[in-house]
Amino acid sequence: MNPSKGARGRPQESPEARDRGGALTVAVTVAAAVVLNLVIYGIGRAAGGGFRFTAAGQAAEVDAITVVGFTVLPLLTGMTLAAVLARIWPWAVPAGLAVAPVIALGTIPVMTIPADFDDASTITLALCHVALVPVTAAGLLALRRRGGHVAARYGGGAGQGQGSLDQ
Repeated sequence: MNPSKGARGRPQESPEARDRGGALTVAVTVAAAVVLNLVIYGIGRAAGGGFRFTAAGQAAEVDAITVVGFTVLPLLTGMTLAAVLARIWPWAVPAGLAVAPVIALGTIPVMTIPADFDDASTITLALCHVALVPVTAAGLLALRRRGGHVAARYGGGAGQGQGSLDQ
């Protein structure tokens, strides 16, 4: 095999380039989710959603900053964890592809539905959770395509032929 090519015939990247690529993938994924959720939130506001609820006996409201925070913090944490773990554990991305939708969708009945939002707000915020599923999946698949994990660098890993370190 050509020493400048990886096991799948792609040019090999330096670890530094791979790190930058992984960080860029995480950043683009989070930014896309923020934009998408703000668009959904804006549509919900235009549809008459008040986004007010009661928390600890006090009136509270979900505003755009809250939507950004509740999008960025969990997604940035999860995508960063996947990117870091994928470098040493080949199953990190497939595990993320299974776990991320469960978390995104599972928080709808735990957080959104129990709150005393009006219908437009409940539907809008639930859609924000749903929107995270394809965005997160695309980001995780981009991480996998980058070959950021050990198995991908050597031709093995999920859905691929088993390679060896000798290749």
